[in-house]
Amino acid sequence: MSAPNAITFFNRYSGKLETEAIYGEGFLRWVYETAAGRAALKVLVKKAGFSRWYGWRMDRAASRAKVAPFIRDYGLDPSEFADAPESYATFNEFFYRKLKPEARPIDPAGDSLVFPADGRHLAIPDLSKADGFWVKGQRLGLAELLGDAELAARYAKGSLLVSRLCPVDYHRFHFPVGGAAGKGRLINGSLSSVSPVALRRRVEILAENKREITEIVSEAFGRVLMLEIGATCVGGIEQTYVPGTVEKGAEKGYFKFGGSMTMVLC
Repeated sequence: MSAPNAITFFNRYSGKLETEAIYGEGFLRWVYETAAGRAALKVLVKKAGFSRWYGWRMDRAASRAKVAPFIRDYGLDPSEFADAPESYATFNEFFYRKLKPEARPIDPAGDSLVFPADGRHLAIPDLSKADGFWVKGQRLGLAELLGDAELAARYAKGSLLVSRLCPVDYHRFHFPVGGAAGKGRLINGSLSSVSPVALRRRVEILAENKREITEIVSEAFGRVLMLEIGATCVGGIEQTYVPGTVEKGAEKGYFKFGGSMTMVLC
């Protein structure tokens, strides 16, 4: 039996429903599930300065001591890493580590779309039937998320893939399709957590947080939107791609420390 308010997900590899290990769970639940924590959230935690400060800590040489315990406690597989665990000078370097190409093989089929990131995934095949995002009776529309009513109308009958990354995940994100990728459009905002602990209370967080939107013109899927959404303690959303022709599965960028989320609309 799962504990009350536990975060569960279906593991498609084990075929079982599992309980998610939450990094910093005590702090997260205090912030979003207590009156004192919610007051701290409003005046401090969701502010960009708090996340910059925490990101700065993860860039300090002393943070390197966190790497080995993190790998051990969360059962990460160092054989997937492109570099040896002891080679990282800071925790942030380890956090946005690269993987060996064979660790995440890309489906070569021209008519397939691949996951843009590691994480817990949710697919909505037809947004017009879902009528937005629903979390425990709360609704969030596409126009609020994209900050553009005209753009939202274009994808109103499209499909949506949500990929939620946790701190224990690989934090580089990749193009789900090949094609011509435009320059990203930044929508500045706050940095609340995107954990279910937070979203159960206010799904509107997704339309308030800092996010970046990129359009990819794909031969197989037409116009595809990719969003990266920031969150508490995300030190930055770093884009590493160059606008122009991109291959499916090619690296697009990475998140610095913290949980985060990507979305794909097509």
